[in-house]
Amino acid sequence: MKWTRISEHIWSLRAWVLIPVNVWLVKEEDGWTLVDAGIGPMAAKITRRIEAGGHGPLRRIALTHGHSDHVGAITRVLAAFGGDIPVMAHELEIPYMEGRQPYPRRKKAAQSVPAGIASALPTDGQGKLAQVGGLTPLHAPGHSPGHVVYYHEQDDVMLAGDLFTSSGGRLKRPMAMFTADMEEALRSARVVEHIKPGRLEVCHGGSVLRPAEQIGAYLRQ
Repeated sequence: MKWTRISEHIWSLRAWVLIPVNVWLVKEEDGWTLVDAGIGPMAAKITRRIEAGGHGPLRRIALTHGHSDHVGAITRVLAAFGGDIPVMAHELEIPYMEGRQPYPRRKKAAQSVPAGIASALPTDGQGKLAQVGGLTPLHAPGHSPGHVVYYHEQDDVMLAGDLFTSSGGRLKRPMAMFTADMEEALRSARVVEHIKPGRLEVCHGGSVLRPAEQIGAYLRQ
């Protein structure tokens, strides 16, 4: 596992479990935001990086969604920093990740985080997702009902979770066997066309530069 700086404010940590698993640390004015929490063995690297970073405490954990490979280090990270750090996910995602109902296309509910750990991402007066530190959350469902991507405007980077996978700098579809509604995921992909980030990061794959230029071909795959 290795930390890689991908922009002025964002670092990526990659682990391998047959496929790559990435999480991200975002440097804020008052500390750090952790985007996704990967798998359990990543916890030590995450906590050590925050403690050694000299930039202040972990302020929040923001989740793209609640699948087990995105939340595996949460309890260990919270234990390392006192347990009172907010963990945020889209409100639609929380019943699934807490095991109160099964994810679409799955026969049984399965708890990936203890009940009560996660709270809903904040919204503004019009019900739109509000800013989280330096990140703008955007609802991008399909892979899961409450899947969210996070756009860092200052660095022009989108942290896209499992909205896509990637290979060789090219956008690829999310893994079909874990995707609740592929057609909805394809519709959500147009968020890239709307935002036009300079760089896109995914959980399972490498960086994609100027991803909006690929959306037409991606949707025709």
